[in-house]
Amino acid sequence: MSIHTDPAPNTSVLALDPAPVSVRIKISAHWTAMLFVFAYVDLFSLYRADVRADIAAGQISAFTIDQSFLLGVTAYIAIPSLMVVLSLVLPARGARITNIALAIVYGLTIIGGAIGEWQYYVFGSALEVGALAGIVYFAWTWPRGTTESSLPR
Repeated sequence: MSIHTDPAPNTSVLALDPAPVSVRIKISAHWTAMLFVFAYVDLFSLYRADVRADIAAGQISAFTIDQSFLLGVTAYIAIPSLMVVLSLVLPARGARITNIALAIVYGLTIIGGAIGEWQYYVFGSALEVGALAGIVYFAWTWPRGTTESSLPR
């Protein structure tokens, strides 16, 4: 840490630590942000009378709300939830491939789900897709490390 002095007398500014953030942390944070927006957009839907009426009738879009539907939705949300942790612990190659593939698949499903929706839902979906695009970018540009064969002997 260094102290930079300001031209004004008797004042000093503490410089911010420019420590780099690991690509794994960046990817994990993007999954977390995507999940928060995802949850809130769905919660905000409960303010809509049409959505509440459909739920009361046992329907969401073209789906019947039953055990199979709820199991499928739980599995759908469990995957990105697990990616928060798996991005940190999987071997780099596996994490890179998994993050790219899943972020693309989830981005497509989110875009598909936003078609014909209200503006708040489309905006939230755009934020989710932006977070997923960040995941693809960071995973795609994952820095290469050194291999043992390239190290000096």
